[in-house]
Amino acid sequence: MLVIENLHVKYRGIHALKGVSFEVRPQQIVALLGANGAGKSTTVRAISGVVPITSGLISFDGQPLNGKPAHAIQRMGLVQVPEGRKIFANLTVHENLVMGAYHVREKQRITQRMEEIFKVFPVLRAKKDARGGSLSGGQQQMLAIGRALMSQPRLLMMDEPSLGLAPMMVAEVFRVIQEIRERGITVLLIEQNADAALKIADEGLVLETGSIVLQGHGQELLHHPLIKQAYLGHAVADA
Repeated sequence: MLVIENLHVKYRGIHALKGVSFEVRPQQIVALLGANGAGKSTTVRAISGVVPITSGLISFDGQPLNGKPAHAIQRMGLVQVPEGRKIFANLTVHENLVMGAYHVREKQRITQRMEEIFKVFPVLRAKKDARGGSLSGGQQQMLAIGRALMSQPRLLMMDEPSLGLAPMMVAEVFRVIQEIRERGITVLLIEQNADAALKIADEGLVLETGSIVLQGHGQELLHHPLIKQAYLGHAVADA
């Protein structure tokens, strides 16, 4: 579905990605892990067409994405939930959701999609007339995910969806990610919360300074010494 081959990205004088290669298959959850500065967000931005690619190939359903503008990639069904949510604080919840379907002209289709979103996120129905900036951090994350789902993505890229959330809301976000996959949407999950991400992921990859240093099944990586030491707070001897 999504294939990344030998991807290099250089910008602002930094070699941010150094030969990254991986594949995301249909209806998978693939978790891309790594510390701050590892290259996770750069990978997503390169796929989205926001950051220019120095070399390598990105393809979606066999179609190369290299050089395509971000709006064209989004219309192919590759949609991003950005880090930090980036909702429109001065717009209502309803207006934020409508913005997610900006390329849809039929009002009935927008209404139908919004009803589907409200089934996944009942709190958004209750808050539909509230301004986005008045929502809690967790509610804003639900709104950001709902806004992305309004465009009916085939592959959803989620950049640090648990960042800054309370533990109870983190659990809810990961429950929603599983539900999204059950609805037939593929997920590329960018996360620092290795424990939560790998528990639901089909595949996991670990980035360090722009290179993939570890890859495997999500449940298997949970018990890998590198993961336990670097991300789960266990000593290597515990492995």
